[in-house]
Amino acid sequence: MRHFFKNDAKRNDPFASFLGIIIIMDYEKINLEDYVKTGEGGQGIAYTHKTDNRLVKLYNPGFEADVAVEEFGAAMAMYELGVPTPRPYRLVTDDERVGAEYELIEGKRSFARIISQEPDRMEEVSLTFARVARELHSVKADTTKLPSMKKRIEEFYNREDVVPAFARDIVLPILDRIPDTPTCLHGDMQIGNIITDGRRNLWIDIGQAAYGAPEWDLGMCWRVCQIPNPEMTDNLFHLKPEQMQQHWNIFAPAYFGVEPKDMGDVIRHIMPYASIKSGYMYNLAYHKPMTDEMCHRLFDPLK
Repeated sequence: MRHFFKNDAKRNDPFASFLGIIIIMDYEKINLEDYVKTGEGGQGIAYTHKTDNRLVKLYNPGFEADVAVEEFGAAMAMYELGVPTPRPYRLVTDDERVGAEYELIEGKRSFARIISQEPDRMEEVSLTFARVARELHSVKADTTKLPSMKKRIEEFYNREDVVPAFARDIVLPILDRIPDTPTCLHGDMQIGNIITDGRRNLWIDIGQAAYGAPEWDLGMCWRVCQIPNPEMTDNLFHLKPEQMQQHWNIFAPAYFGVEPKDMGDVIRHIMPYASIKSGYMYNLAYHKPMTDEMCHRLFDPLK
């Protein structure tokens, strides 16, 4: 077993930073000859075990061991709360990369994949997504095992190396006014991060799971549905930008229980959450601060 020491001052691990402890995690060595590569994303590669119903996600080289610890810890906390998600088994390494092993869901497709393959099911899938999102947000979080999304975001924007001072001056007062409720949050809620095997709908990629205002999830959900780049939406969701917008137009009124004509008020309400979370997610994905120009586009509308 390979040991990784976790210091709570380094990252926002739900167990380390929230409880103020140092964690020693064991990564079990796996032999990749026992697995078959079955998927690839922006952060890592997925491998399926040749004989067991298990799936391994290994982060790309360069990702710190802490990232896998956080994702596994969040997955375990959500699983124990009864949130529908594949069972987390163990932390693993191939001695070059780190990751975790989860239950393999046979015959699964993401909601995004279903829409791409069967576009006539757009309304059915989008309405189902609204229902399961509301169910997720009805679960009371265990605040001893999940971090506060608000505090996580505040810690991020209080760093001096992630956004320029003018952006911090806009964001931090808004964060002060945002409520912090014990509601379970996915952390990256969108139709690519929920799968179904025809019997169960399961949330995946819940490494950013936390508790807080549901608007954190809903704001990001709105943001990804506004991506105008066809190549990006195809790569991320196997969908066209107009399909993502159509999905939002069905999902959002059903989730919020409002008429489509009243969605303008909803969007104005969630936009600060979307913008603030976008800055955080950008740094998480690209490991670099945003430019001043990007920050102006993102945060000036919040003034």
